[in-house]
Amino acid sequence: MKRQKNDAADAEAICEAVSRPSMRFVLIKSPEQQSVLMLHRARDLLMRQRTMLLNAVRAHLAEFGIITAQGPAKVLDLVARLRAGDPLGVPDIVRSALLTLADQLDGLAVGIRALERQLLAWHRSNATSQRLETIPGVGLITATALAASVSDPSVFRSGRQFAAYLGLVPRQNSSGGKERLGHISKMGNGYLRRLLVVGATSVIRRAGPNETRTGAWVRLLLERKPARLTTVAVANKTARVAWAVLARGESYRPSVLA
Repeated sequence: MKRQKNDAADAEAICEAVSRPSMRFVLIKSPEQQSVLMLHRARDLLMRQRTMLLNAVRAHLAEFGIITAQGPAKVLDLVARLRAGDPLGVPDIVRSALLTLADQLDGLAVGIRALERQLLAWHRSNATSQRLETIPGVGLITATALAASVSDPSVFRSGRQFAAYLGLVPRQNSSGGKERLGHISKMGNGYLRRLLVVGATSVIRRAGPNETRTGAWVRLLLERKPARLTTVAVANKTARVAWAVLARGESYRPSVLA
């Protein structure tokens, strides 16, 4: 921008920016891909509302000295006991309020299952999503989200660039020939990054009996690095593999140790 900001200066800056060879452009998605991503956004919203309700039920019970164990299943067990007539030592007014929240939880569960059934139906009809599911740490939700988000993998020159687009690389503050690497940059698509990190957590948990090269690599990382840092490294590797699957149109083939 040259000095003052106005519409003419903005238009000039836009024309200047699009002429740069390094400029990145937004991936154009088809109406079908946009529809699938809307299913993901709706499901993510319902999941966050479900977490809020579970935390509310847990906090209300804690006010009366009832401390629940970790995990949503423990809270739902107490809700089932309330519905069965067990007062749990709380007043009737509190029981009525908790049952109202429980009814909302049931409605959210029905909505989440309906959205997941639609995602499963689309996944079964989409070859790209099915190929992505062959990657370790990539399930139904991650596969459909990747297939719907990346319409043209050739926009990225390599898997490394795709991983950087998702923010799964260290933030740099390098100068004077010295490299200073910090935490991951968290740029790009935060939803895909979260799904890949969650999937990488499951890969780490199953790294013990895994006899592939990836399993051996994960075990070596865990010997030298913290678990959370290893999780992000595995997510970075998963993103690179996902780009290769998208770009080459092939399924994932694990390499077994000799």
